[in-house]
Amino acid sequence: MRLLMIRHAEPDYDIDSLTEKGWREALYLAERLEHTDIDKCYVSTLGRARDTASLTLARKQMQAEECEWLKEFPTQIVRPDRGYKTTTWDFLPQDWKDVREYYDKDRWASTDLMKEGEVAEEYRRVTKAFDQVLETHGYARDGNLYRAKRPNRDTIAFFCHFGVQCVLLSHLIGASPMVMWHGFCAAPSSVTTVMTEERREGTASFRITGFGDISHLYTKGEEPSFAARFCETFDGDERHD
Repeated sequence: MRLLMIRHAEPDYDIDSLTEKGWREALYLAERLEHTDIDKCYVSTLGRARDTASLTLARKQMQAEECEWLKEFPTQIVRPDRGYKTTTWDFLPQDWKDVREYYDKDRWASTDLMKEGEVAEEYRRVTKAFDQVLETHGYARDGNLYRAKRPNRDTIAFFCHFGVQCVLLSHLIGASPMVMWHGFCAAPSSVTTVMTEERREGTASFRITGFGDISHLYTKGEEPSFAARFCETFDGDERHD
């Protein structure tokens, strides 16, 4: 089975939709996916994800199942340098890089900051819902692996958000989402591909074969959006925080 995890196009957060550039990105994405065999689509309930998906769905004459758990990962923590609540995945590097727990797939949510934000509970809720979907498509979670109950070569698309995408990927590959959140960046409208591997009959695992692909933008001469990134050098004009 192949999973396509698609981040929404460039967002206009004020209206929970897309910018003018974001609509172009969504169009180029739709042109790319129009001839891709997709068996089922799931989409976040937030407008920027639904709007991104809408152009692809229209071209493919498909409908998507809306999933509340696919919306952006909602937990908040009191970031050490701020003193007030903000998104869980936006730490300054110097505030988490030396904390061993954050690298551990089983202990990353055990720090006082994460406990106060009830982050582990939300992580379990989201990944449980994700596993329920995977089981309907033939793959049942069994410890850190999956039982291939109905092995298949279907393609399932998820239109969602960067933060929750990293949560799902971390769950599939057995990694701390802190490492995913801070070590990877998926540009708006990018496509991440995950494949099952069933090297022994009945036992499957998931493997990322492509992360954050934006070839559909490059072929149109469209520069990728800077959204989700921070300044390359401190003296730059891009966002620092």
